Amino acid sequence: MKKLISTLGLDKLAWLNYRKRGIGGSDAGAVCGFNPYRTAIEVYQDKTGKEIGELDNEAMRQGREFEDYVARRFTEATGKKVRRANAMYYDENHPFMLADVDRMVVGENAGLECKTASPYLADKWEDGKIPMHYQLQCFHYMSVMNTDAWYIAVLIYGREFKFYRIERDEEIIADLIRMEQDFWENHVEKGMLPNPDGSKLADSVIAEYFKQSAPVTVPLAGFDEKLKRRQELMEVINRMDTEKKQIEQELKLYMGEAELAENDRYQVSWKAFCSSRLDVERLKAEKPEIYEEFKKETTARRFTVKVA
Repeated sequence: MKKLISTLGLDKLAWLNYRKRGIGGSDAGAVCGFNPYRTAIEVYQDKTGKEIGELDNEAMRQGREFEDYVARRFTEATGKKVRRANAMYYDENHPFMLADVDRMVVGENAGLECKTASPYLADKWEDGKIPMHYQLQCFHYMSVMNTDAWYIAVLIYGREFKFYRIERDEEIIADLIRMEQDFWENHVEKGMLPNPDGSKLADSVIAEYFKQSAPVTVPLAGFDEKLKRRQELMEVINRMDTEKKQIEQELKLYMGEAELAENDRYQVSWKAFCSSRLDVERLKAEKPEIYEEFKKETTARRFTVKVA
């Protein structure tokens, strides 16, 4: 490992800029396709975009706020002292691998990752289980920091505190390095989007990268089976949607004017509500000057598939 930059006194904007230089521990699970909350295409957008994106939400903020507490609880539970690293490191053999770790364990060649979790996710930590994207984060740190193990401690809000030790596994680390290297060299450095994953985020990223269209026709090669499968899925979805609507219609007929229907398992609500919307066509016809002043044009591309 080698120090990239000291994080003491480093402002948030500068820290975010340094994160763009490589793959961090929190990126590892997404790059490998194991993070249920983040995708590889989102990591790609973060690393290649000109804007400095700050990945943050309330859960992440609370995690940062409770990091000290989790570290103290770990020391209380184990008797092991921990210290801050106060630096961002990189792997000399694989410079695209970065590490900004929570704590290092004093007197051991190991580190500590501090986590918090909602009680609703307590089952993800039951019976010695550790979510896979967190395991990969720890293996990523073991690789960069060249340690023998990594501890992970979790505070399940209002419920309990747990900690685990993850031993170094050379086979897992080798696979992780291979996947991260492929992502960095063949996608980030070459400016090539990773394979899409069907998420709404993938839709938005693709739309952002290819906003404009050109009057060009390209040969449609190698997609016959996928398009056939798409057609099959569309037919299944339409049948399922029709069946769903039929069930809803039967319930509405049964309820009549009643707002609620319930039993021991379900509660069905069908309440009246009022909404308002702008009559754009009337505004355009009767107040064209106001319509022209406030209209907002957007560029989008319509995607359609026709079966021959």
